[in-house]
Amino acid sequence: MVYRSVVRKALFRMHGGDAERVHETTLGLLEGVSPAAGLVRRRPALERTVFGVRFPNPVGLAAGLDKNGRALPAWGALGFGFVEVGTVTRHPQPGNPRPRLFRLRASEAIINRMGFNNDGAQALADRLARLGPLSVPLGISLGKSKVTPVEEAVGDYRASLRALYRFGDYFAVNISSPNTPGLRGLQDRGALTELLSGLDEAARELAGGAAPKPILVKIAPDLTDGAIGELLEVCDGHGVSGLIATNTTLSREGLAPADRALAGEAGGLSGRPLAERAREVVRFVSRRTDGRLPIIGVGGIASPDDAARMLDAGASLVQLYTGFIYEGPGLVRRINRALAAR
Repeated sequence: MVYRSVVRKALFRMHGGDAERVHETTLGLLEGVSPAAGLVRRRPALERTVFGVRFPNPVGLAAGLDKNGRALPAWGALGFGFVEVGTVTRHPQPGNPRPRLFRLRASEAIINRMGFNNDGAQALADRLARLGPLSVPLGISLGKSKVTPVEEAVGDYRASLRALYRFGDYFAVNISSPNTPGLRGLQDRGALTELLSGLDEAARELAGGAAPKPILVKIAPDLTDGAIGELLEVCDGHGVSGLIATNTTLSREGLAPADRALAGEAGGLSGRPLAERAREVVRFVSRRTDGRLPIIGVGGIASPDDAARMLDAGASLVQLYTGFIYEGPGLVRRINRALAAR
């Protein structure tokens, strides 16, 4: 309640309401306290092993909040059971022109068209090498550089995987952001087959005879059931360890009337309006695969009940993004307490 009534109001007014500047300031503060961050307090009842990785609890930080891994120790101290950095690309890139991040407050949603702004795969690898081991598992989301033609995407993803392989506990292949031209086309059967074949080959080489680290695919909520079914067939044939469902949506359904003025902004929508569709995709994937393919459920999780419903739909783990911004760090603890009491 203190966060919603006091802290959030102050944050949303900061920098004249510029959402991206507020994000950068907050991330800078977390980066400053990261060296003093303690280990996450574990709840044994919540520990679980998914695609071969042991998680202290099932609540993770989604990609996008800490693209360059600036505040990694702080996230574990806030109670997250795992952290996903990125999306990172082979080449450093500034992303799309500002403004590119918009709060839709009445809907508790966000529209972003960031465009994979990040320091590049090698810069992230250098930071992770300096940082050393983390208290919670680390996922690394990989994307295509904007300067790389779509027909050369496989080499782009493979180069990032090579640079970062020794640091990640799992890798997410982001082919579903709406903010990089041509990227969503990589979800098509032919393109996805080529990409996953290339990444599977690279992961096996990098593993050096050991079991390769898990590779997950992050999908869009805007795909039809038929398209998701085709995607699952490709994933099944190329060693994919799990799915992340879902990315942001191009739909503007479910927005409050007060947010109509911002609804026309280009970019992907996240937050409460996405919750039902994200659960539908998770439920479809779980049923289609008979629960054999682990799923990280993300989209519209803003309460313990939302998290429980996502897990009941078939997710093994959940991630927070927009809900964390609107509800604050207490949301992580509330979800974990509620899950421990189930």
